Amino acid sequence: MRKPAPKGPRTAPTTRKPTAARPAAGVTRTSAPARPTSGPARSSSAVRPSSSAGARPTARPTSGAPARRPAIDKTRPAAKQAPRKAAPSRPSGGASPRPARAGQERLQKILAAAGIASRRACEQIILDGRVQVNGKTVTELGACADSRRDEITVDLVEIQREAPVYILMNKPKGYVTTVRDDQGRPTVMALLKGVPGRLYPVGRLDFNSEGLLLMTNDGALAQVLMGPEHEIPKVYLVKVHRNPRPELLKEFQEGFLLSGRRLKPCHIEIAEKGDNPWLKVTLTEGKNQQIRRMFAAVGHPVSKLRRVQFGPLADPLLKPGAWRYLNPQEIAAIKSL
Repeated sequence: MRKPAPKGPRTAPTTRKPTAARPAAGVTRTSAPARPTSGPARSSSAVRPSSSAGARPTARPTSGAPARRPAIDKTRPAAKQAPRKAAPSRPSGGASPRPARAGQERLQKILAAAGIASRRACEQIILDGRVQVNGKTVTELGACADSRRDEITVDLVEIQREAPVYILMNKPKGYVTTVRDDQGRPTVMALLKGVPGRLYPVGRLDFNSEGLLLMTNDGALAQVLMGPEHEIPKVYLVKVHRNPRPELLKEFQEGFLLSGRRLKPCHIEIAEKGDNPWLKVTLTEGKNQQIRRMFAAVGHPVSKLRRVQFGPLADPLLKPGAWRYLNPQEIAAIKSL
């Protein structure tokens, strides 16, 4: 049975706003501050919702105090900047080098070969505007010219053109096949006396080897003769310890594998029989000490090595340490390769 409501003056019940649900941990929920409502004050017994876990309390600036700057979140990675591309380098002199055409060389190289100064000093002479090619002043280090066709002057004085020189030398043992040696050993240049111009050897023979060596100042021809793509034949007489088996010589002729690289086939025949025979070896490539390394790898070290032919050039009467100029027929023969 329902009890009757007590009598007395009716009063409006105090309304309460529903308490907002607590946000999940780790989630920050921002809400606008509640506006004061008209009406009776809330009861002191009302409980305010506590701040959720992980949420920062909103800091309100007090009157008269400067507002604090927002905290920097150091957990966020900094923005990556795109790497700057380096500016392309330009040669000194302010101009990019031009590709040399057939028969042309760098101007500083031509001046150095003419005996004007060292190549480094010739570069400075060009930058100073002291060099003219066909009447025009050149200040670019990348400029090229043909010393045989172009008129080249320094301080308006024409340089002396070197005539091409071709020399065949029989290099003896105990000489280095270079223009100069850092270790102070004698070079093949010491064997040349009274020869005009600056010559240099074409190819190399090691310190303990002997034989024919071409020396010239013709850079274009030297580049052709030393290029592996031209396959200029070179013939050597080689004395080895003990007689190698025929199967081994056949392996050399088919292309020997040396230091993980397949060498080009070479022709080998017995030149003189004996316990330590002489072999005639013909190569079309010239790796560093190739013949010595080949026979040492199979247990037949080389005791003597002599080059007896370089392309079409051969001279069995030329003694070790001697040299001579090539005749016109020999010059024509090597230029036809």
